[in-house]
Amino acid sequence: MGRKITMYILRHGRQNSALCNVNVPLSEAGERQSELAGQRLSEYNIDALYSSNLIRAVQTAEIINRNINVHNKIIDGLEEIDFGELTGLEDSVIKEKYKDYFDRREEYREDIAFPGGEDGKTVYVRMKNAIDTIIDECKQNDYERVAIVSHGGAIRAFLAGILGMEQSHRFLFAKTMENTSITQIDYDVDKDRFYVERINDYSHIEGYPELMRVHFI
Repeated sequence: MGRKITMYILRHGRQNSALCNVNVPLSEAGERQSELAGQRLSEYNIDALYSSNLIRAVQTAEIINRNINVHNKIIDGLEEIDFGELTGLEDSVIKEKYKDYFDRREEYREDIAFPGGEDGKTVYVRMKNAIDTIIDECKQNDYERVAIVSHGGAIRAFLAGILGMEQSHRFLFAKTMENTSITQIDYDVDKDRFYVERINDYSHIEGYPELMRVHFI
């Protein structure tokens, strides 16, 4: 590999609401997760930090940046998949009202959009555009390692896209993607090629059971 740009893509910290994809701040647990992620990233020689424009991602990046103190910027396109009609609903309501949708999706045969929302391909395209913008900044500023705070659904769509997979199979990545987990992608500048090095690495919170998603209510 020639010149390499390493991207540590994190899922945001835990938000303060269990309702579907509401744009709310972090919970206390999310703040702790973000602090632990920041402590870990302080050992990685990060050159710059980027986040989606949703509150939980912005706050995650701000807390991380207390530990790494680098250029911190919001990039459009990194936000979570649009859940459409599901947005703001409780899980119990979603499972009952949209059972047919999820049964169909679990067949992994087609990339179907959330009712009134986005499909995987749409998310991949905007994620790829956002990542391309970040890569351009890395080239211009000689950044070698950057951290990017995004969202579980968006990260899965991006992974499927760069690996040439059917978007219907993106849900096979990290069935439980932990909050502030790290997905590392290396980009070969000369070959214009992505390499997936790790997915859903949450070792920094693994010793804190209360911070794992199994305890998220």
